Amino acid sequence: MMAASMAAGRARLPILLAVLLLQGCDAASGQANFAQRARPDLYDCEGCEGALERSAATLTASARMSPPGEPGQPLVLEGVVRKPVRGGAAPAAGIVLYAYQTNAAGRYAGGVRGSEASLRHGRLRGWVRTGTDGRYRFATIKPAPYPNTTIPAHIHFTVLEPGKRPYWIDDIVFAGEFGVTPAYRRSMSNKGANGITRLKRSANGVLHARRDIVLERHPR
Repeated sequence: MMAASMAAGRARLPILLAVLLLQGCDAASGQANFAQRARPDLYDCEGCEGALERSAATLTASARMSPPGEPGQPLVLEGVVRKPVRGGAAPAAGIVLYAYQTNAAGRYAGGVRGSEASLRHGRLRGWVRTGTDGRYRFATIKPAPYPNTTIPAHIHFTVLEPGKRPYWIDDIVFAGEFGVTPAYRRSMSNKGANGITRLKRSANGVLHARRDIVLERHPR
């Protein structure tokens, strides 16, 4: 019995060591996030004023970017916004996200007069404000790449934190799709965490994408 118990203990030892090693890596990663410095170009953000067009008090964690009947494949985009804390990250509440995209023809079209951001970004745009769990959700269509270019289909994201200026994070692009090449992956700076997401299709034919966000450091 004692020999069997000792053998079982020795068998579990590599597993325990692996768990401890992973925990150590996670902790180190969290510390790295906590110590991350602010980008000097954080506020160099053309078009980010669009995030200010809606009052945060009027927003919820879910919004529709495309009107009913918009041509294209229905897409649900969701995720969790987190803020760096010592030892890792925690859900961030009250964060406004402004998103805009091309239509199924790859164009920013149908913007309304009276809004510079709308004229440039088109009608497919929306705003959400995260709840206490940091979650957000957009209902939209899958964007198309710009006509006659090598840029992948993408969705632009602007982050607006309470009391701060808005800033861009990396666009959402779709793994395995046109233009998301190894070279493109190497060029990404991972602003706000990795923006590459893999599309999944539900039983009703709706595409689903997840893009989690980590808030950037701000200059003092």
